[in-house]
Amino acid sequence: MAGPYPQYPDPIPSQPTYSDPSQSHPFRSPDSYPGMLPTPLDYPTPRRGRLVALIAVVLMVVGTTIGAVIYAAGASGGHKAGSLTDTHARTAIQSYLSALYDADVDAIARNTLCGMYDAVRDRRSDIALAKLSSDTFRDQFSDATVTSVDKLVFLSTYQAQALFTMRVQTTGRRSQSSEEQGIAHLLLQGDDIFVCQYLLRSEQEF
Repeated sequence: MAGPYPQYPDPIPSQPTYSDPSQSHPFRSPDSYPGMLPTPLDYPTPRRGRLVALIAVVLMVVGTTIGAVIYAAGASGGHKAGSLTDTHARTAIQSYLSALYDADVDAIARNTLCGMYDAVRDRRSDIALAKLSSDTFRDQFSDATVTSVDKLVFLSTYQAQALFTMRVQTTGRRSQSSEEQGIAHLLLQGDDIFVCQYLLRSEQEF
């Protein structure tokens, strides 16, 4: 008959069991890496290396081809970027002076508009100014020939100030031949050289 006191199980099975500390907490060396090891790096495979080398070769070939095309275009003649020489400047200035003497107002305006002629919608004021420039020139000279470009001062690859000498024949009863110096502001644009501004040196003297 069970009494009022609780029954206890057999003392032997009720004893707590202890596991080996060396098994639950293994000894870690101070040199061991804590936690999980990092993900190994993805090194280029030989196939990727060959692809990089192939791309480099293709770029080199393309660059060489472009360089050859540019050189061939430059060797084919005509004006190109940076080819504003004394000879080109002399030809452009002579063409402008001839337009002044011949009263070619379209050619004069094309030069003084400095490459913007085709984009200007209303050219009436430019044509009027060109006519005035032509009249002034013909009142002074009956002929003008550029004999030399004395100095080219480059403002950029495409712009330069040119000091030039021209042999002129003056008008009037005492017409005579003489040499005058002038200054022209030149602009190289594509295959064209424009005389954007022209000044006679004697007009600047006081």
